[in-house]
Amino acid sequence: MSLERFKEMDALEFPLGKLITMIARGHSFYLNHRLEDLNINASQLHSLFEIKCSNGLNQDEIAKRCNLDKGSVARSLRKLEEKELIVKEIDENNRRQNKISLTSKGEYVIEESLKILDDWENEIFKEIDEDEKRVLQEFLKDTVIKTITLNLELKNKK
Repeated sequence: MSLERFKEMDALEFPLGKLITMIARGHSFYLNHRLEDLNINASQLHSLFEIKCSNGLNQDEIAKRCNLDKGSVARSLRKLEEKELIVKEIDENNRRQNKISLTSKGEYVIEESLKILDDWENEIFKEIDEDEKRVLQEFLKDTVIKTITLNLELKNKK
């Protein structure tokens, strides 16, 4: 569907999930394009943010927090380590696991990525006021909570 056709359609013609998916895909495309200069992708950035928020995580914890399988996380972490954005150290409490932390280069990539994320958000929301943005953020947060709760209920029924 063309952008012009999309603009002509009523928003109620689209399921909310479809609109959210379109935003998420567009955001990923934008991020991946802008992150090329930093030599990472959106998925790797997600892992870096989790490591930044909780320094010393192990691979399993990152997989759970990012909602990714362990193999994907292992590949992502290997690439991040090759790029010298993270370091792995043996966990003294469990020698079978590694604690993962950011390097100074990883910290720099996080800082630059935050600027890119701000650029996207500023561009997307430049035509709405702060109150409207706040209402949208609250709605989306509530939707995420309900989605996670629903998925956990489904998972626990198995």
